[in-house]
Amino acid sequence: MRTYASQNERFLFSKVNWHDVLEHQTKQMAAEIDSIPSNRLLNTSAHDLADYLVEKLKLDVPVLDEESIHADQHESQIDVSQDMNRHIFDRGRPFYITGTSVVITVPFRGDRNMFDVRPSTYSLNPPGAAVKDDHLTLIFTGTNFTPEQLRPAIDRRLADINTNLERQRTDAASFNNELWTRAHDHIQRRRKKLLADQNLVAGLGFPIKQRPGSPRTYTVPEVRRPKLKMPAATTKPYKPEPVLDNAEYLHILSVMTNMAHVMERSPSAFESMREEDLRTHFLVQLNSQYEGQATGETFNYSGKTDILIRSKGRNIFIAECKYWGGPKKLTETVDQLLSYTSWRDTKTAIVIFSRQKHFSRILKVIPETMAAHENFKRALDPISDSDFRYIFAHRDDPNRELTLSVLVFDVPNPT
Repeated sequence: MRTYASQNERFLFSKVNWHDVLEHQTKQMAAEIDSIPSNRLLNTSAHDLADYLVEKLKLDVPVLDEESIHADQHESQIDVSQDMNRHIFDRGRPFYITGTSVVITVPFRGDRNMFDVRPSTYSLNPPGAAVKDDHLTLIFTGTNFTPEQLRPAIDRRLADINTNLERQRTDAASFNNELWTRAHDHIQRRRKKLLADQNLVAGLGFPIKQRPGSPRTYTVPEVRRPKLKMPAATTKPYKPEPVLDNAEYLHILSVMTNMAHVMERSPSAFESMREEDLRTHFLVQLNSQYEGQATGETFNYSGKTDILIRSKGRNIFIAECKYWGGPKKLTETVDQLLSYTSWRDTKTAIVIFSRQKHFSRILKVIPETMAAHENFKRALDPISDSDFRYIFAHRDDPNRELTLSVLVFDVPNPT
């Protein structure tokens, strides 16, 4: 079976070197981060910004939707003069015959530009196709086609395209897996420099000059994923707030955990205690560690919280103690806790005591309940089966994040 090339087709996987693509994406990532105005960058969650850059710059290798392939045909005029002795024609003029073109449309998902990229392992005889926004067109033109002749040729072409795409996927995997870390590290380096520059000017003792006309917002350039938006952030000048070191945060939680274990081992001693009584025991332990900075029932923002640690007039740790009352009560407790928080990077906790049976069922319900909350952003690695970690958004600003731990303890009823 002889087929003739279509003018609408081109060679795939042969225009751009793989190394050049990786270098371009890496440089674009750095350029994106460096172009963000300083206040915009400092007021944006580094984690969310890295997520945004990954979605924008990751290599999205196409996947063929072979279940949705469809075929069509139409008559075509074929120049067959190259197959004949051209001297029998006047000055080599083309000679046309009427044939048939079979058009195979192959939908795909992914970045169409990847069909131009040569994988690190490639063939010197790449497959051909016409590339549209969301589908490939394979055209087979000839005469006297039969299905038995044409179908193997179509399958071979598809297999050749899939082979190149699989090679790209292998190449892209390592780059995509490392992209978030590279982006996050670059963001943190620039944030560190910006904060150092702020401290340098502030240390001179002169008022900081406001630049008239400086951009207060950041317009995201057009990208290949039109629905992708940069994380929201306030346009107000960035002011660093007191932050509780993560190691210190974990130490506070360990103090509370040790106290809760005492309650688990001696249930009769705590049988009749109310929530505020339990809170007092935690405050005694915390104050022994933090020189009296831990207070209870402290008015904060718009409510009262069970446990609050302040530093230099700012809240650095907030916790609530509750008996387990079901998913609805847990959601209400989260809402209550969020209503107290008013500072960036505040570390928070909810301590739950359960005197109910089937403790394992409660542990299963908690992650589902937390993930369903409207301010939930992501889960962190849990410390144990009953000690969960989450990142939540501030109730009034989705870009202001706080760490929320949920510590669950089984305090059986004394017999």
